[in-house]
Amino acid sequence: MTSTARRRWTRELDSEVDGIAMGAEGPVLVHGYDAPAGGMWTDDAIPGKLGAMDRNTGEILWSSPCEVGYGRGFGAGFGSAGEVIVLGPGTHGHRIVQLDVDTGRLIAAETIEPFDAALVYEDVCICASAGSVMAISTSVMKPAWRFALPGHRIHQIARSGEQILVLHSDKKSKQKGVVALDAITGSVARTVVPTTLSEAHAMVVNGNQMVLLSADVAGHLPNELAGQFLGELSQHEGNHGDIAVDRLTLLGFSLDGSAGIANWYHILAATGQEVPDVLITADSEKLYMADGALVEVRDLLTGRALGDWTIPGLDEQVAWDVAHGAGLVAEEHRLSIFELPA
Repeated sequence: MTSTARRRWTRELDSEVDGIAMGAEGPVLVHGYDAPAGGMWTDDAIPGKLGAMDRNTGEILWSSPCEVGYGRGFGAGFGSAGEVIVLGPGTHGHRIVQLDVDTGRLIAAETIEPFDAALVYEDVCICASAGSVMAISTSVMKPAWRFALPGHRIHQIARSGEQILVLHSDKKSKQKGVVALDAITGSVARTVVPTTLSEAHAMVVNGNQMVLLSADVAGHLPNELAGQFLGELSQHEGNHGDIAVDRLTLLGFSLDGSAGIANWYHILAATGQEVPDVLITADSEKLYMADGALVEVRDLLTGRALGDWTIPGLDEQVAWDVAHGAGLVAEEHRLSIFELPA
């Protein structure tokens, strides 16, 4: 029976939330803005702000003006000395800024190249655009390396220890694959999945495990699982003799396993079924899958189901994340933390 996750705290906000960040410890970061009456500004500058909240109580620790980060490309996290790092578009182009974690005081800022998505770590910030992946030193805020794969498009990035995982596709064939880069140098470490996947909607990585939200996965299963998969898939045949096709499937890989061969699968939708609009994230060797207000938790190594919980407000989220059993949910004007299995 599905139970409701225990709420740690909820706080109503005057500002409209458009980005959040949370690490294993330290405060919760929330980026937002105060929209004017009628939703129109007099110029292109967006009066954004960044706030820090106590992860255990929801108390607002500080709120500081921060127009950097509004819109596509927001990224935030913490540096090696605990300083707050924010990346994103601003009035004068994309920038990276350092803020004092205790007060929100601006420490330093640098102009950087535009990007679509960013991940912040203590040593480097990884930024991705359609054509390349760029690393920026978190401490000095200068570019460290750049990676590009000619003829390919970059879709998503993730990190596992000293590896940066890049989900990419061939522009001609449209098939997708995953390559691992050295986090320090940006050089190619290995191919995790050859460019043979017809679909890959999302990727999450935690520890030594990776999960893809994919379809048409039979060719990426070992023989002992392929037969089981086809037998399970045949149970989904439509009433009119439609060919059984997996339309959405979780596919779990070990990062040091055979390239392109998964350890487990879980069919989410097949022939004749509505394809769910799911979001996935991973933490503490667990996969968290959100579908509306429901979160299903699975073991990242085996795919085994561990339970499911209803999270009020998750179906209205503008952003969400999980870290060490804390499920952070941001709605337009509300921030909440719920307890989840860590």
